[in-house]
Amino acid sequence: MRKLAALLVSVFFISNNVCAVKAANNKIENQNYIATMKQDLLALMMAYPEYVQGVQKDNKEHVYLVMKSGRKILYDDKRQKSFDEKLNNPDLQDMLEQVYPLGSVTKLMDKNFDPGRSRDYELINDVYGSSRQQIEKNMMSVNTGYGVYRFNKNNKAAENLKAASKELLELAKTNKKIGGFLAPCQGTYNYRLISGTGRLSPHSYGIAIDLASDKRDYWKWASPEQGQQRLLSYSKEVVEVFEKNNFVWGGKWGHFDILHFEYRPEIIMKARYFKNEVGSNWYEGFPKEDEKIKIYIRNIEEALK
Repeated sequence: MRKLAALLVSVFFISNNVCAVKAANNKIENQNYIATMKQDLLALMMAYPEYVQGVQKDNKEHVYLVMKSGRKILYDDKRQKSFDEKLNNPDLQDMLEQVYPLGSVTKLMDKNFDPGRSRDYELINDVYGSSRQQIEKNMMSVNTGYGVYRFNKNNKAAENLKAASKELLELAKTNKKIGGFLAPCQGTYNYRLISGTGRLSPHSYGIAIDLASDKRDYWKWASPEQGQQRLLSYSKEVVEVFEKNNFVWGGKWGHFDILHFEYRPEIIMKARYFKNEVGSNWYEGFPKEDEKIKIYIRNIEEALK
């Protein structure tokens, strides 16, 4: 009997300890989730300052990015999704889940690591236009120095393409190899669906540019080995300049698209300032001395308290 009692006591304490550990882990996971959500919302507010009004939480704990148009975009639908579901029907959380790797890379990304390839179309429609007619009204011509192309003027997209092109042309004067990556450019605006999907291409919004093409550039055209060869030979200067101007590079996707650069300031903002350290302020790493950023941080804290 004594042995049985001792065993029961041991089982009781072990069970309690397991429950305590699970509770502690859940608490940490929840803290990490909330911190990441706040970072995502701040990155979005920084990326779209002329379009985002603020953040709102309803009585069911749903969090929304509120646009100046009046549109409310759900941050997280709380659904468990496969990779393809996150690609085909992402919310804001899905779109920003994978952190884009700034800086030089020397190998292809893992197969399903595609930061920036998921696009929340509610956000994109609100900023760049929700129909072909609206989008085309937002277009302007940009002389890149290697051609004149239409690009969306909203949210400074065309301005950033112009700035990137100007810097690259200067670099090309002393580095003759750079020109070979820029031209002949494959184009910018092209209102079309992504091949094999029902989703509009970012080219449909005039926020992407495909530079000089190589048969090893695209995951559907080339083997991983060929893609790896092309990646290693690609100009680091071209990538750095575009990233500095808020473009993501398709060469940093597992489903590689090496000639493709896409204006995605929210992805770059998160990559530039992202910190995920338990116990530190969630905005650690962001330029919080900036008065606008201070206001964004206060708005997020107030909305989510």
